[in-house]
Amino acid sequence: MADNESQSWAVDPARRESAPVSGRARQGMFGVRGTGDTSGYGGLHLPAYVPPAAERPFGGWFDEFADNFFAALNEQGLPADTVQQVTVDRGEITFYVRRDHLLEVCRTLRDDPALRFELCSSVSAVDYGPEVPQRLHSVYHLTSMTYRRRIRLEVALEIDDPHLPSVVPVYPTADFQERETWDMFGIVYDGHPALTRILMPDDWDGHPQRKDYPLGGIPVEYKGAEIPPPDQRRAYS
Repeated sequence: MADNESQSWAVDPARRESAPVSGRARQGMFGVRGTGDTSGYGGLHLPAYVPPAAERPFGGWFDEFADNFFAALNEQGLPADTVQQVTVDRGEITFYVRRDHLLEVCRTLRDDPALRFELCSSVSAVDYGPEVPQRLHSVYHLTSMTYRRRIRLEVALEIDDPHLPSVVPVYPTADFQERETWDMFGIVYDGHPALTRILMPDDWDGHPQRKDYPLGGIPVEYKGAEIPPPDQRRAYS
C-alpha cells in the first residue's frame, strides 16, 4: 500500500463521525450524591477529559507501525471502518476497533511478520457511566516481544448489548482476564471456554465495578462504636 493510501485509510473523516465516546465529567470523589461521601471532596468538579483523535505524524515508532498495521488489515480484506479512531495520549497509542472485526485484528497483529504482537498482557474494562453512550469499553494491552512494543486496543459497547467475541482463541492468556472483566463489568465474551465468575460467588447479583452499582457494605464495630456502611454515612463536605 502506498503511503498516501495508508494514511487515508487511517484517518477517513467518515469514520470519525462514528468514533466512540469516552470520558465523563466528575463531581465529588466517588460520584456520591447527598450522604455517603466522607472524603471531604464532595464539592470537587472535574470536566470530562477526552483525548482527541490523533493526527499524523503520530511520532516515534507509531508512524511506521501504523503504516504496517493498516497495510496488513487491507491485505486481510478488512473494511476501512475496522479501526474507528487512533489516539495518542501520554506516550501511548490506542486503536478503537469495531467488535465485529476484533478477532481478525488480533490475528493480524499476532501473525504479521512486521507486527508480531505475540502476547495479550491484559484485558480490562471501563464503565463511563449511564450518561455516556457506549459506556462500556473493553481494553486490550498487547505486547510485541519481537519488537519490544506495546499498543492498546479498545472496543466500545452499549450497556444493552455488551457482547463481543472472546480473544482466547488468539491469545489464551486472556482466559482468566476475560472472566474477571465479565465478573466485574458484565461484558459478555462470546465463545469464551468457561465464562464464569472468578472473584464474586457464582450466585452474585450484578457487576460491582459498574458505575451504577450501589456502594453497599456492612456496619463495622470498632472500639465500641458502630460505623455504618459507606452508602449510609453522612457527608462531611
